[in-house]
Amino acid sequence: MAPDHSSTLDALISQVQTAPDEGTASEISNQLWEYWADAPDETAQEILNRGMRKRAAWDLLGAREDFDALISYCPDYAEGYNQRAFVNFLRQDYEVALPDLERAIELSPRHIGALSGRALSLVGLGREAEAQDALAAALELNPWLPERSLYKPPEPIPQTGDDI
Repeated sequence: MAPDHSSTLDALISQVQTAPDEGTASEISNQLWEYWADAPDETAQEILNRGMRKRAAWDLLGAREDFDALISYCPDYAEGYNQRAFVNFLRQDYEVALPDLERAIELSPRHIGALSGRALSLVGLGREAEAQDALAAALELNPWLPERSLYKPPEPIPQTGDDI
């Protein structure tokens, strides 16, 4: 089981929501990632770190193998699913990324990275309406996300007839 950082994460999410500028929001977002990437134990942390190093070096197959191992070892740790989804996203295998993102969000409903990753995967699949809904949910938690430029607010419903 991953360490419970929920109160700290809630405080950081509140801070990013009211951040005065993009630079401040970016610093807060980095702090959020530190907590999401805090694995349940030393073995899980090593597997996560190894997979992230491989991903950073574009060894995507090696990274995916590590994240598969992490998920097998810690099936209730959201970041394992999120990282495997990210590898599949980088491989442009959006359909494979989605179930992992759904599981990460199920385990950690306020995981902004998984929420925005879900939106971007839906964009990649051409599922624009769903992507906009997913992006709106992520932007509610962090209005400074780099993906905010992709958000298109819903069109207002035109009024017809006379008001009663």
